[in-house]
Amino acid sequence: MRVDKCGEIDGNGKFKQATKDDPRVTKIGKFLRKTNLDELPQFWNVLKGDMSIVSPRPHPTPLNIESKDKIRLYLFRHLVKPGITGWAQVNGLRGSTENPVLMQKRVNHDIWYIENWSLWLDIQIVGLTVWNMIKGEKNAY
Repeated sequence: MRVDKCGEIDGNGKFKQATKDDPRVTKIGKFLRKTNLDELPQFWNVLKGDMSIVSPRPHPTPLNIESKDKIRLYLFRHLVKPGITGWAQVNGLRGSTENPVLMQKRVNHDIWYIENWSLWLDIQIVGLTVWNMIKGEKNAY
C-alpha cells in the first residue's frame, strides 16, 4: 500500500482505513490481500507467541484510540491475544468499519468468540477461513 499525502489520517483527523478501490493499494497488494497471502508473515508472530491463529483481529492503534470510547465494550477484545482470523471475519465483518454500527457488530462477534471459545470453534473458524479464501470475499481489499 502506498502512503498518500495525507498518511494514515484523513482530512477530519480520523484514521484512514483501506477501502474498496483505494488508490493507495498497489496491484501486487490487491492480489496479496484478495488471496490472503499478506497474512503469511503473521504466522511468525504466532510462532513467537505474540498472536493466535484464531482470535479477534487486531486493529491499528489509531483506530483503537478512536473506537475505545465510541464502541460499547471495545476494549474487552484486548483481553486475549490478537489473531490472524476470527469469528467476526468469517461472518462477513471483514474490511473497513467506518460505520460505527458495523464496528459494534464486529466487536459483538469478538466478544461472543471470547465467551464461547473452544478448540472445536477454532477448527470451524479455520475451515470457514479457508473456504472464504477459496470462494473469495467481497470485503477483502
